[in-house]
Amino acid sequence: MKKSLVALAALAVAGVASAQSSVTLFGVVDAAVSYYQTNSKFVGFAGTPVLNAIGTGDLKQSQWQMSNSGYNSSRLGFRGTEDLGGGLAASFWLESSISNDDGVTGASQFSRRSTVSLSGGFGELRLGRDYTPTFWNDTVFDPFGTNGVGTNLIFSMSAGPRTLVVPPGGGVAINRGLFSNANYIRASNSVGYFLPPNLGGFYGQAMYAFNEAIKYDPGTTTPNVLNSQRTGRYVGGRFGYANGGLDIAAAYGESTTGDDFYAGQTTTVKTANLGASYDFGVVKLFGELSRTKNDIDVDSFVPVFGTGSFKGDGYLLGATVPVGPGLIRVAYSAVKLNYTSTPTLATIGLGTFNNSDPKADKFAIGYVHNLSKRTALYATAAFVKNKNGLNLNANSDFTKGPQFTNTFLLTPNGGYQADKAYGYDFGIRHAF
Repeated sequence: MKKSLVALAALAVAGVASAQSSVTLFGVVDAAVSYYQTNSKFVGFAGTPVLNAIGTGDLKQSQWQMSNSGYNSSRLGFRGTEDLGGGLAASFWLESSISNDDGVTGASQFSRRSTVSLSGGFGELRLGRDYTPTFWNDTVFDPFGTNGVGTNLIFSMSAGPRTLVVPPGGGVAINRGLFSNANYIRASNSVGYFLPPNLGGFYGQAMYAFNEAIKYDPGTTTPNVLNSQRTGRYVGGRFGYANGGLDIAAAYGESTTGDDFYAGQTTTVKTANLGASYDFGVVKLFGELSRTKNDIDVDSFVPVFGTGSFKGDGYLLGATVPVGPGLIRVAYSAVKLNYTSTPTLATIGLGTFNNSDPKADKFAIGYVHNLSKRTALYATAAFVKNKNGLNLNANSDFTKGPQFTNTFLLTPNGGYQADKAYGYDFGIRHAF
């Protein structure tokens, strides 16, 4: 009897193994010693440095720290595929961020990706939390892959929270800094479709993410609270062509980031970008153009305080050069914000006191030395120059680390605003 039970158990295990084509444990552990510095300059109301209570010259903040994800994002994941026959396959992908520098963040949640999909000759239908189509161009066509201090400014502009921006000519700081878009990198509750890979080099994807809000009919029964209806929705797509050394793709997406049903106001972040790369063998060139617009749809005559449509333009030029077992990486990126809405309380400051658009430039250079196919040493250096009140630093997660002294002191003399930023990464990456 005991032998029969063992035999049945063995057959059950064999049946499961034959049905499941593959299950893979994978991950990246990336750690670096990093240095960040921000410099703020004093600007008088007349645009010239003058004495005040703090003093003159730059105000500097700096920090050394152990960081992660300087070359590749640290992660832990599980993925698997089952062959259903007839060219049909079912797959799953669960991927978690890990903070290996302190061990605090682990595989307790799969916020990087959590999808189940069905694929075949028709392409792939994917459900769950996944990368948005518009983010792909920002990371694929960046020599630094939107990791570490080399991350391009298009990423910084698009992923950043809205912050106080102070007009260099004087005035009141306003909450207008950057685009606040929770769906910029990934979208939850999404349905995605990917074209099949046998289209002669053409590829593409489309995504729709549900906001999962309750809809009330009649609308007057909707609860009178902020973000009551449409926040969280995303719709977008990407289409490209890759053949030989050429890869080019265009993407567009809309993300609903704010909603007040009773005030008749909806905020939508609209992103359009075009990226390309060409690998000549001795050098690979990268480029991207991007436009992001914060679109405020207001039913009332005058927008409420703190609103107002604006847009941001950005571009990237970069290259990678293989050198023996290593790779040199270099990139230049620039962004500019443009406030064009009708002057209201929302636009006082940048529109009234400053005729120049807030903008920033960034230069990054780095070297990766591959010790093997899975292990690499790397070093990266970056420099950022802010102009006209913008405050972007060199850290890819610029909400952490030293911040700019970017508060205008409303005195007869003026105050400080963001100027220069520096960043350095020295690290090791191991993939498994």
